[in-house]
Amino acid sequence: MDLALMAGDAVALWTGLHLVLLLVLSGLVVRQRRRHRIAIGDGGVPELARALRAFGNATEYVPGGLVALAALALAGAEPPIVHAIGATLFAGRVAHGVGLTLTAGPSIGRMVGMLLTWIAYLAAAICLLLFSM
Repeated sequence: MDLALMAGDAVALWTGLHLVLLLVLSGLVVRQRRRHRIAIGDGGVPELARALRAFGNATEYVPGGLVALAALALAGAEPPIVHAIGATLFAGRVAHGVGLTLTAGPSIGRMVGMLLTWIAYLAAAICLLLFSM
């Protein structure tokens, strides 16, 4: 099987999983909005504010990560590289979302989540720079 096609399959997997994560985080926002009858903003409700930030933070980091995965596949990266970076990003986004949803203050989930996200971004950046040479 063509290596680019296999890497494309890896990108499809991680894109699909990240989209499911975004839907789950969005659903948590909707649930808090309905529970507290707040249509716009957070209404000063801490649970809604955390749900909004968990979704917002994911929407800030996930697109760049998915673009990087697609660029890696197009640049000829082997599927294990795409999977490693995709899995690291996904684990980071899940950990961060859980950590932020459960507590407003600092948490292990948020810390681990950001660390894994940054590692995925850095690994993708390094690999993309190496493939561009």
